Parts: sequence; structure tokens; C-alpha cells
Amino acid sequence: MTINFFTKEMTSTGCHLAILFGLLMGLMAGHAQAQSVPKTVSNANKSRHSTTIPVIFDTDMGPDYDDVGAIALLHAYADSGRVRILATVASTSYPNVGRVLDVLNTYFGRPDLPIGVPKGKAITDQDRQHWSDTLVARYPHTIRSNSDAPDAVALYRQLLARQPDQSVTLISVGFLTNLANLLTSGPDQYSPLSGRELVRRKVKQLVSMAGRFPTGREFNVHMDTPASKIVYTDWPTPMLLSGFEIGEKIHSGLPLIQNSRIRNSPVKDVFRISIPLDKNDAGGRMSWDQTAVLVAAEGYTPYYTVQTGRLTLNPDGSNGWDASGRGHQYLVERVPARQVEQRINELMQHQPMKH
Repeated sequence: MTINFFTKEMTSTGCHLAILFGLLMGLMAGHAQAQSVPKTVSNANKSRHSTTIPVIFDTDMGPDYDDVGAIALLHAYADSGRVRILATVASTSYPNVGRVLDVLNTYFGRPDLPIGVPKGKAITDQDRQHWSDTLVARYPHTIRSNSDAPDAVALYRQLLARQPDQSVTLISVGFLTNLANLLTSGPDQYSPLSGRELVRRKVKQLVSMAGRFPTGREFNVHMDTPASKIVYTDWPTPMLLSGFEIGEKIHSGLPLIQNSRIRNSPVKDVFRISIPLDKNDAGGRMSWDQTAVLVAAEGYTPYYTVQTGRLTLNPDGSNGWDASGRGHQYLVERVPARQVEQRINELMQHQPMKH
């Protein structure tokens, strides 16, 4: 912004006023220069929300790196008071996954957040760009191996048992392995309820990046088809689905890596390392997982409408849609993808707050 000043002869009193005015404008200019990070929830006035949503975040955190953008959004919303993070849970079991979650939670000022990792059969795919190696080498964390983290389903049961009825939002942006195992779990020291009954009693909704609508084949669903079948058949609460076609149009990461004021950031490092390695990401990485966090925290109505029905699963892991069914909804564009993209890119530049 350029400010033009009128000049004129000044009396002594006028000169004093001008000096005071100049000092004031200098302070304002210095403040404006410091605001190169977009206003998100950390450097804007924090708006506390009347209802804070308790959330468990379930992620494959590795095969793709949009999960890193998604967890950045999650912590931004937690700092604004929109959500309260109960735990971050991995749906994969590759060696770095527990440590990566610990790095990211620690960076955002929540080093004590519970982290769960599946201890039984699970997908072990990891990041092909090897950004996880950079994160665990460069940033603080206390988890040294996945064995340091509790079993994912045991952690789910422990946390859900403590929550008020129908209060928890589960955000799933990876495979449905943990959720299927939770549904089929039995009574334990945390709750006398079966897994399905515990979910029915404690969970308000499941928001999931999964599927392709109205029909198609999508990675999170088909990679563990048996688990997906259990979840889509037996899940007892409302389910909101953000399909492949939603995040495919949204690109993120370039404003973050181009922001020179953000330094020593694991989120920035991941996108800085990964974007140049794929020509398809020249305009930013497609942003599937961030959309699930966005609508879980803000609701879908600012950006989307929904189609109600029920996802149907085919033996090859592809999905269809039964419009006469009930219990599931998928997102349908309401505003241009560019508008959602701008919001996601702003939130991904959120910087840690002191807690």
C-alpha cells in the first residue's frame, strides 16, 4: 500500500502533531510488513466457538502427502477452538508412521496427544519421496518406533468410552482398517460394549475421504476392501464422504513453500520435497484429505451440498451408489473449487501457537 502525504508549512504545534502522526504511521507500517503469513487462526483474533468438536483423526500418513496438509488444518482448527483433538491414529504400520505423527503433533504444540498404530495386519505402504525420513531426522519427537505407541483399536475404545454420548466426530483420511477392527472388537477393560455399540453410543458422525461418486474406484477404499466392506455395511452413525472427484480439483502447497517467512516447518518441508518430484504437482498437490477436515470442522454448507443414499461396494473395491438408501452422504460442489483451494492454502500456512 502506498500512502501519499500533503506537505505544507507547519507551525511549531503542527510540527509536533506531524511528528506524532509519523511515529504512528511507522508503527502501523511495521505491523503490516510483519503480516506476510495469511491470516488464519493463529495470527488473526482467535474466535472461540460455542461448540468445540471432539475429534479422532485416522490417517494413512505416508503413501500420499495430502495427509500432512490435512493434519495442519486439524491443528489450525484446534487452535481456533473449533475442534479438540483426542488422538491421531495411523491406519498404516510402516516404520516411520508413529514418529511422523509425533513430529507433527509436537511441532504444533501438542506433544502429548495420544497416537495409535495398528498392531495386527495392516497396509505398510509409505512415502515414495522419503519425506518421512527428513522429518524424523530433523524435528523433535519422543516416539522412537511404532512399538512405543498403543494399539489403534485399544486407543479408540479407551477414548470413546470416556466421551459423552453421540459427541465424537471421527475423521478418516486413510484406509478403513482401524474402523473395521473397532466395529468387530469385543468388550474389554475400557468398556463392556461391543465395538459397534460403543461407536453407536459415542460417535456423532464419521467424515471420510473415500470413494468416487456416483461410481468409481478409489485408493482408500480398494486397498483394504474387506475392511471397507465391514465399515460401509455395518457403521451405525451418519457418514459423510468426500470423494476423489472433490479433492482432485483442489491444489495446495505452493503458497506454503513460497512463503519465505515460514521456516523450520515439517509441513513446508514435506511439500517442498515432494512437489518438484512429480510433474502433475506443478500447480500444487491435489488435496483430497484436507477437504474431509474442512467439512468436519466448518460443516459442508459453506462449500458443498450433499447427495443422500448409501455407498455400495463391489468385490474389486470399486464403489457404486444406491440413491434409495440412507445413512451416507457424499459431497457435491456448491462453490468453485478455487474458493475452497484458497481456504485450504491459507490454513496450511497456520503457524504453531503457544499452549
